[in-house]
Amino acid sequence: MKNRKLQIEQLSQKIEGYRSAEKVIRPSIGWVRTIRTSLGMSLEQLGRKLGITKQSTQSIERREAEGSITIKALDEVARALDMKLVYGFVPIDGSIDNMIERKARKLATEIVNRTSGSMRLEDQENSPERIKRAIEERTKEIMDEMPKILWD
Repeated sequence: MKNRKLQIEQLSQKIEGYRSAEKVIRPSIGWVRTIRTSLGMSLEQLGRKLGITKQSTQSIERREAEGSITIKALDEVARALDMKLVYGFVPIDGSIDNMIERKARKLATEIVNRTSGSMRLEDQENSPERIKRAIEERTKEIMDEMPKILWD
């Protein structure tokens, strides 16, 4: 378990570097065309650097704008433009820890509510405060254990 916590901590540190990049909006025509035209480079010039035709270069720009280009192709274009492709993921929740907590809380809520429902049927209903406390406790347990069911 300590190993997993360490892995998550290291992953969080790596992802933190992408935090500012998530605010950058990809141009609607794609980065390749935007950079090429901003530099005043023609399709033929970029094509020569890539060792492909003008039409193939246009195809790369179109596929990037459509979102169907491969990472390998983007990496080749980046090198041809004397640039570097940067690739990564950023958690929607702001951090890996927040994502884990959200998932754990959802699972804990399902578990506690299922148990609470059974108790209600047996006329042993818990108070809302006790249910809330049980959810908090179960959330912490799930976060510590990190069971595979967390990702279902």
